[in-house]
Amino acid sequence: MWPISPSPDRPDPSSKLTYQSEHLPCGALAMTACYELYVKSSYLSLQAYIKLGDYQKALVDCDWALKCDEKCTKAYFHMGKAHLALKNYSVSRECFQKILEINPQLQTQAKDYLDQVDLREKADLQEKEAQQLLDSGKSAAVTTRHLLGTLSKPDQSPLFYAGGIEILTEMMEDCTERTLFRTHNGFSIISGNEVIRRSFSTAGKDAAKETLCVSVLRLWQAVCRGNEENERQLVMHPGSARLLPSLLASGVLPVRQQSLALLLQLAQTKNGRSLVISHLDLTRLLEALVSFLDFSDERATSAMGLLTDLALEERFQVWFRANLAGVLPALRGVLKRDPKEVNTSALSQCVAIMGNLSADAATGRQMSASEEFGDACLGLMARCEEEVDLSRDVIYALLGLMMNLCLQSPFVSEVWAAEVSRRCMSLLNSQDGGVLTRAAGVLSRTLPSSLKIVEEALRAGVVKKMIKFLKAGGQTASRYAVKTLAICTNSFHEAREEVIRLDKKFSVLMTLLGSEDEILVGNAALCLGNCMEVPQVASSLLKTDIVQVLLKLAARDVRERAVPLNAGIALGKLCTAEPRFAAQLRELHGLEILNSTVKHIQDS
Repeated sequence: MWPISPSPDRPDPSSKLTYQSEHLPCGALAMTACYELYVKSSYLSLQAYIKLGDYQKALVDCDWALKCDEKCTKAYFHMGKAHLALKNYSVSRECFQKILEINPQLQTQAKDYLDQVDLREKADLQEKEAQQLLDSGKSAAVTTRHLLGTLSKPDQSPLFYAGGIEILTEMMEDCTERTLFRTHNGFSIISGNEVIRRSFSTAGKDAAKETLCVSVLRLWQAVCRGNEENERQLVMHPGSARLLPSLLASGVLPVRQQSLALLLQLAQTKNGRSLVISHLDLTRLLEALVSFLDFSDERATSAMGLLTDLALEERFQVWFRANLAGVLPALRGVLKRDPKEVNTSALSQCVAIMGNLSADAATGRQMSASEEFGDACLGLMARCEEEVDLSRDVIYALLGLMMNLCLQSPFVSEVWAAEVSRRCMSLLNSQDGGVLTRAAGVLSRTLPSSLKIVEEALRAGVVKKMIKFLKAGGQTASRYAVKTLAICTNSFHEAREEVIRLDKKFSVLMTLLGSEDEILVGNAALCLGNCMEVPQVASSLLKTDIVQVLLKLAARDVRERAVPLNAGIALGKLCTAEPRFAAQLRELHGLEILNSTVKHIQDS
């Protein structure tokens, strides 16, 4: 076994270079390998000391590690944790701040520990103040201690404990009483009581036990209000990981309401959200929260508000991505709801949460790979179309989710993409600008999946609708519209002819070519180039500066390589269709510019 504390046998870190210089190369390599292995073993022993609570020995090993490498962040992490456990708060804080100086990329971890130092130091001060008040004989402090002693009595009736807990809850008016609850083992007294534990599993069979369970939940809210250390002890108490989500899903309505109130209170702070995400059973919690959609009142809205707050946290997003397979059934259940029978505001919020989470590529791929999930999206879309006015917010959120799903390749299926396209074409008749824009966005992502879908959209008048979008303006809507036109004109001659008929002298497309938005410009150039394949069309642009515009774009140094490429192609088609443009191009030395552009694109 490797030594786990400094000893005469442990090499002096300063002698490392001496070892390497006094041996043959192979010996130096062997010595270096042994040295590195020795350092790794020291880190293992350091971690063991931390787990065993032998912080002084851990600090000695940290000092030794820092002599080996004065920028060793692992040593500073362990040193900071050891000093925190020893209540050396200022030194602990210095250790974690040193990590920020050495490696800014560890900012998240270091700041989390700095927050812990602040919270633990605050809790320590609270406990000292509470003890002073208790020693002074303050009545409220003494009463808190007495009530906890009374609740320690075993085998009393549920109503006996409920009465004592109600009185105790009323006593939790300030930080002192809440701290004394903690320092006198309040959490263990409550959770360790067999009668109280049995009340947690009641399902409407015993009114007294229900009363007791509700009383405990109200007490936990009272003792955790404004007290981060109490929050930590409650959430990290053995059994809480499954207990709190199970109470949230209880068949007893008052228990569910008080559980939701408790979790909402915890989630008000960054520390509370971190505790919930790190220590509770999130699968059960998510399932319990979405079950609140059964309610048509503010309870559903509150539950979705809580889920929104959690979903904004990076740790939740990481968990969600890793555990999506387990929660997909619950999410499909949400999509199968009938907007007429639920709180539509809460439903739209829940769908929006899914949409935001699906923006992560790995999460989106998992969702789009599930045919059942895709079908559930379509089903909700169909139900929303029956009550468009009622379901506007739900449709808007659902389209956002489907836009992200359509980014993934392959789609759920071509049949699915075709049905989505049909429904989006129908939604293009909506009077709501947000719904119109998102429907166009989804359509621009489903059309490339097959020529059949494009052909069907053309018959339904998609070109006319997209030209109308472009004339109305709006950057986001214009992006989707011109991309759709580029797709259609790239595939069908009829689409090119319709664009020419609706966009006289290409005034809309010419305007887009002057935009600062590279995506707009690239797709406009592609669409224009496609239209140049229609006979006698190019000559309609002879009195314009189209050659200069396209040449400038072809030579433009931009992030989107499609801009110079599409501009160059459009210019080539223009000159092929109308020789007079070729003469203009030569006068502007355009061929040299195009050759240089093509070479640059190929090299990059």
